Amino acid sequence: MIKTQLAAASVVGKVLAGASLTEVLQDVWRVESSLSKQQRGAIQDLSYGVLRFYGQLGAILELLLKKPLRDKSLYHLLLVSLYQLQYSRVLSHIVVDQAVSASRCLVKGGGMQGLVNAVLRNFIRQQENLLRQAAEKEVGRYSHPQWWVDKLRRQYPENFAAILRANNKRPPMTLRVNRRKISMEDYCDLLTENGIQAELLWPDTLQLSQPIRVESLPGFAMGLVTVQDAGAQLAAPLLDVHDGMRVLDACAAPGGKSTHLLELANISLSILDNDPERLIQVQQNLERLGMTSERLVCGDAANPDEWWDKQPYDRILVDVPCSASGVVCRHPDIKWLRRESDLAKFAVYQQAILDALWKTLRKDGKLLYVTCSVFAEENTMQMESFLKHHFDACQLPISVAAMVDGQLLPDTQHDGFFYTLLQKN
Repeated sequence: MIKTQLAAASVVGKVLAGASLTEVLQDVWRVESSLSKQQRGAIQDLSYGVLRFYGQLGAILELLLKKPLRDKSLYHLLLVSLYQLQYSRVLSHIVVDQAVSASRCLVKGGGMQGLVNAVLRNFIRQQENLLRQAAEKEVGRYSHPQWWVDKLRRQYPENFAAILRANNKRPPMTLRVNRRKISMEDYCDLLTENGIQAELLWPDTLQLSQPIRVESLPGFAMGLVTVQDAGAQLAAPLLDVHDGMRVLDACAAPGGKSTHLLELANISLSILDNDPERLIQVQQNLERLGMTSERLVCGDAANPDEWWDKQPYDRILVDVPCSASGVVCRHPDIKWLRRESDLAKFAVYQQAILDALWKTLRKDGKLLYVTCSVFAEENTMQMESFLKHHFDACQLPISVAAMVDGQLLPDTQHDGFFYTLLQKN
């Protein structure tokens, strides 16, 4: 456990210094190639857990420490240990003993074992009182930055607390059944035969009662099923594609929505993204599902002159770069890496992409604007601005019971997404 505690503390430290959790973990797997699957799983679970509840854990640690620690690595180790004591099933005395031993590896000459021991044992003795005190401040209560809490309260006065709680949950595992290869009934039978329980959320969408390894999914390698959030699965049907259409999926990587479009109709699909490495993921997903696209293009959606062949599209799906504030349960580092000022920067780029892609859409064509954000600056406010400046744009109604004005809020079944369907008059 000492090795996993130290590794998780290092990961947390790098993320809180500004690095992406996904990239930091990939670096760990690359450098520490001898780690077992169990060790990798433990490091990942601890890292995600600490960042999920960092607001609470940091508030508790502030109460336990008489003065801030100079050694940041020791601070991060204490965060990991507090998370284990509060949220894991590991016996408390084992967590404390291992943390004390791990501290010897962090501080030259030792001397901090007594502090680590005292802090953690004080938490065990005063746990209930410390949790109550930490919750007196909203950062500690909701484990989100204060600006995030304040903005959600203004924009969703009746739902903000539920959104924050949903962000701190573990994400569900949701599947999209490939209707071109197997029916929903037959795939459900396959799951039952393999002892896997699932419930139907909406057509082609299943949520597993417990997440499992992708490799354990029946028929995954054969392309019978794709792992995709239920909220993201709404995109392709909303675009209203039909056989023979010329379609663009912009900002498409890793390709979940692209492959869904190809499952729904025989279309000529161009797939665009500005990241060549992520386009490799798209190609891998296409190959697993036995699909091909008309074009796989690396380019900037805001600059069609680089890649557009001047032939207008019948349909465009654009899942624009955004704050990702709707997928925090899957990426808990986002809430600590984002700054409120980032929203304005995203909005400028989103507008540039919309303006550019609108020119590539044929008359009477449809464009589906998508974000995985819950902030109005990137969603309703963005659409209000676009419609004011494009008199040939008409917003079409979207009939999805779970949505309000195109906004799907995160809950126990799906992430948060925003959808607007526009038609060119």
